[in-house]
Amino acid sequence: MVFLRITAAVFVLLLIGCFAFVGVGSVALIGQITTHSTKIEHDAGTIKSIGPGMSFTLKTANHTLITFQCVDRCLTALNHMRRHELEKAHTDVFYVQKANNIFLALDVD
Repeated sequence: MVFLRITAAVFVLLLIGCFAFVGVGSVALIGQITTHSTKIEHDAGTIKSIGPGMSFTLKTANHTLITFQCVDRCLTALNHMRRHELEKAHTDVFYVQKANNIFLALDVD
């Protein structure tokens, strides 16, 4: 009788763990799509400068300088961006490219 209860408890814990694993994995896989849509591009590097109007310049891994204009959630990330600039920290930028090579940064992390 005790063996059956222990087996049932282990089975329930494993079942809960599997559901949690599937749930977290699903959010990780589809989180970017639901947050940023499928037309969003991604680039990474270090912020070199932050200009007026919340425009900033990012230096990518291949040493290309890209200037972004902040929109959406990027507008609320000024303190975060300034810290990344001072610390020369790795920065991920999710953006949309518009006509005439205008890059609109939607989210900066």
